[in-house]
Amino acid sequence: MSDSSLHLLLGDEELLIDRAIAKIVADVRARSGAGTDLPVSRLRAGDAAPPELAELLSPSLFAEDRVVVLESAGEAGKDAAALILDAAADVPSGVALVVVHNGGGRAKAMVGGLRSCGAVEHDCAAPAKAGDRVAWVRAFVHKEFQAADVRVASDVEQLVIESVGSDLRELAAACSQLVADTGGKIDAAAVRRYYSGKAEITGFDVAEKAVAGDVAGALEALRWAMHRGVAHVLLADALADAVHTIARVGSAGRGDPFSMASGLGMPPWKVKKAQAQARAWAPASIGTALGVVAALNADVKGAAADPDYALEHAVRTVAELAG
Repeated sequence: MSDSSLHLLLGDEELLIDRAIAKIVADVRARSGAGTDLPVSRLRAGDAAPPELAELLSPSLFAEDRVVVLESAGEAGKDAAALILDAAADVPSGVALVVVHNGGGRAKAMVGGLRSCGAVEHDCAAPAKAGDRVAWVRAFVHKEFQAADVRVASDVEQLVIESVGSDLRELAAACSQLVADTGGKIDAAAVRRYYSGKAEITGFDVAEKAVAGDVAGALEALRWAMHRGVAHVLLADALADAVHTIARVGSAGRGDPFSMASGLGMPPWKVKKAQAQARAWAPASIGTALGVVAALNADVKGAAADPDYALEHAVRTVAELAG
């Protein structure tokens, strides 16, 4: 089995999964010279019957190059999971086997088995911890511009997120469009010009008003965001990120934002902004707010019977603590 014949796509971010599959298919095409004639089969492992899987994973008579993508592998039944692991241990000649697994499900143990078989692993997951997704989305936007060989200021990247939202597909499309329409000269004015009227209430808007002590404004923004269907976890993550940022910058003491930026792992504009916000916060209030956003993280992931109420209560509490 060659190093590139078995792939594990771990996570459930669809854009990252699609990109990983496209890259694998392109690599096999280039290596085999099959071009667009390369057969690519996609099947939901969670829905497939064992005979169907067995036929798909069996060696072909002429060992021609092909790609087999098994999706929803975490939901595969016992017999189907065993077939997949058997195939992974000895991938047929010419086959690139791609297994898409979210890391959970009834076939959770398959992940360890695929790793033991030497699968090339592709990270297609969003961070699980509150606040981490916000930084992860920012890093995604930065990489999108970097891949286009365009340098964009960090505050402009943030403005793109605030204008477009946190959906990776929409962000990727927006970055590509901005590069094409501006010739790579992207500043705040360009973002506002192309996305004025398109900006919607996001978790960043809600969090900004909450940590500033604007109770009414934060609650109004939250209700608009929920009405638009912004995911509870994104709203919770944005609030957690804002509170954690104020806590870190506040505990670092006063200083030049540019000098403090590298030590805090934040861009200077974010440090400067958090310094101004931190002036309204007492140390005890910050500690209480950290507890609120930690509880909210669990609430929006299933601990609360009513996540809408949990979000509203947390936003109100943080805003009142800031005030």
